[in-house]
Amino acid sequence: MTSSVRPHAPVWLDPADARLDDLRTVVEQGTDPAAFPLAEVVSGVTVYDGERLRREAAGDGRRAVQAELVRALLDGPGIVVITGAYPDRAVVDRATDAFFVLIEQQKATGAAVGDHFAAPGSNDRIWNALEKLAVADPDTFATYYANDLLALVSEAWLGPAYQITSQVNVVNPGGKAQSPHRDYHLGFMSPAGAARYPAHQHALTPALTLQGAVAHCDMPVETGPTLYLPHSQKYAHGYLVAEHEEFRAFFAEHHVQLPLGCGDAAFFNPALLHGAGTNRSGDVRRIANLLQVSSAFGRAMEYVDRGRVCRAVLPALRRMRAAGADEAQLRQVIAASAEGYAFPTDLDRDPPVDGLAPPSQADLLTEAVLLGHDDNTFAAALAAHSAKRGF
Repeated sequence: MTSSVRPHAPVWLDPADARLDDLRTVVEQGTDPAAFPLAEVVSGVTVYDGERLRREAAGDGRRAVQAELVRALLDGPGIVVITGAYPDRAVVDRATDAFFVLIEQQKATGAAVGDHFAAPGSNDRIWNALEKLAVADPDTFATYYANDLLALVSEAWLGPAYQITSQVNVVNPGGKAQSPHRDYHLGFMSPAGAARYPAHQHALTPALTLQGAVAHCDMPVETGPTLYLPHSQKYAHGYLVAEHEEFRAFFAEHHVQLPLGCGDAAFFNPALLHGAGTNRSGDVRRIANLLQVSSAFGRAMEYVDRGRVCRAVLPALRRMRAAGADEAQLRQVIAASAEGYAFPTDLDRDPPVDGLAPPSQADLLTEAVLLGHDDNTFAAALAAHSAKRGF
């Protein structure tokens, strides 16, 4: 008898093994429009009409829509653009006004805000913009994060109990393009640092987060909307090429850049090679709210004081409910506000009583909204909940 042994996939990836021809083979496969019947394929990118997605996702259609979105992010081009994700521009404009106030407050204090992939000072940044918006203007926060398409895509990619953080980025006229890169987790490391992690972690980390951006102004190409390399998320060595000049040159030649309108949104696999473009306009401050949505099974890049956000937005949620908002909208705001995962906790002090896990912070906020708890009652419940966890 003879036997054959199937060769094992490499456990470790070496930056020296990154070959441009392998990336070229991956990205040149293109996007088959027949695989994405709800989308219009533009320059290889799946572009969805927001209103159509809402119709298709209503009722029993939700899972089918989410399945197509996942295929686009995983096996397709790696990016989903949704036009009219925020159909009411007034909602976006209110948030924009609040963001610019926060930026001016930062400048007044002399705070220096750095950037991951651009020269410090070339852009205006708001780190932890989610928490800051919730505290500064909770009604605007609640209206903004009640968005159903943000919840649709986030749940499709990550499942329930996801967690949102956001960073506002303003690229001013003359602001230069970023270097092409992947995103958090491994994308924030040097190639040598990323190479310390085994190959299966390179495959795993993109499933732990979803990157998104909401356009807060009209973004014609001259303003430098994000550059993407469709299908590059499928290249195994993609976290190891940031310092390879030939890969940068290939990106510069083959990237895609789509204009966005105010209220449009783009979501992409964090392993997609991408980078903000140069703002060649004379007078447009290109502003986007960059969303990082994290799986319940991973941890977010930023620490957000979720208790503070919950206390700040509870009155806004009560007002939304009194004004006729449906429960789905309220739960979407809660998903953006509260910790939706019950762990970590101290199970001696916080044992699971009614199931496999104790109640989460989101459970407490949901109960407070639906039962009409006042601020003091909720604050006491939240404090007791935190004390059980030792923080």
